Amino acid sequence: MQKIISEYLSYLENERNYSQHTIISYANDLAQYYSFLKKEFPELIQKHNDTDTGVIRAFLGLMLDSGISKKSVVRKLSTLRSFYKFLVRRKFVRNNPALNIISPKIEKKLPQFIDKDSMEKILMLPDVTTFVGARDSAILELFYGSGIRRAELLGLTLSDIDERNQTIKVTGKGNKQRIIPFTKNAKQSIHRYITFRKSISGNNDSYHGTVFFLDEKGMRLTPSKVNTLVKKYLSGNTEIQKKSPHVLRHSFATHLLDNGADILAVKELLGHESLSTTQIYTHVTVERLKKIYQQAHPKASS
Repeated sequence: MQKIISEYLSYLENERNYSQHTIISYANDLAQYYSFLKKEFPELIQKHNDTDTGVIRAFLGLMLDSGISKKSVVRKLSTLRSFYKFLVRRKFVRNNPALNIISPKIEKKLPQFIDKDSMEKILMLPDVTTFVGARDSAILELFYGSGIRRAELLGLTLSDIDERNQTIKVTGKGNKQRIIPFTKNAKQSIHRYITFRKSISGNNDSYHGTVFFLDEKGMRLTPSKVNTLVKKYLSGNTEIQKKSPHVLRHSFATHLLDNGADILAVKELLGHESLSTTQIYTHVTVERLKKIYQQAHPKASS
C-alpha cells in the first residue's frame, strides 16, 4: 500500500498539478489511514478489494473520538474518496468504498475580514525604501487588491505580471488559469518592488530567476515566510484573531460585495468552482447590515 500511496501522491503532483501544501495534507491523511489499517485491519494492506464502507467509517470514527475536528475529518474523507477513485482507475480495486459515506456536518463559520479603515493603515506600514518593505508592500497590495491565495501568489512568475494592463495571470487549483486586475496602488508597489528585485536577482533567469517574489538572498519565498510577514503587519492593527493571508482574501471579497459587486464576478475573481462557496461572503454582508440596523434604528429593539 505504501508504494500505491507514493504513486498516488506523484500523480497529484505531476498530473493534477496540486500544490505542495495540498499534497502534504493528503500524504498526512493517508499515513494516518495506513497506520490505522496496519493496526486494526492488517489483512487489508494487501487485499485492497476487501475494504468496505465499514472500514472507512471505523477510521473516521476513531479520528473523531481522538479529538480531531469535524472539518479535518471531512477533509480526510475527501482524501480517501480521491485515493480510492485513483485505485479504481488503476484497477487496483473494483469499487470506491468511501464514495457513498455521508460527511459529518460542520458548522459554517463566517469568514473573518479586516474593516476598510484598518486595511488602509496596514497597507501603509511597509518601509518601501528597502527591498523587504517594497516586496512586503507588493504582497499585501496583491493579496488585498486581487484576492489571490497564498499558493497562487508564490506561484507567480515575472511573465505573469502585466504592469501595463494592470493584470496578473494566476494558476489556481487544478492548474486552472485566470486573469485578475489589480489596483493602481498595487501597480505602484509592484513597479517599486521590481526595481529592487533587479538588484537582488540581476539578470539570472535560471532556477529561481523567473519566480516573482524572492527573499533577501534571491531565493524563492516560502509559505511560512509569507505567513510570518502578513501576521507581522496585521498584529496590533486589527482586532480579528486570525492573522493570515486568507484573511486578506476574505477582506477583498467582502469589500467588493459591500460596494455592490456582482457575486458571479467575485466568484470568477476568487477562482471558486461553485457559487455556494462565494455566497458565504454575502452572509457576512447581511450580518453586518443587521448589526448596523440594530444599532441605528430607533425602533429596532422595540
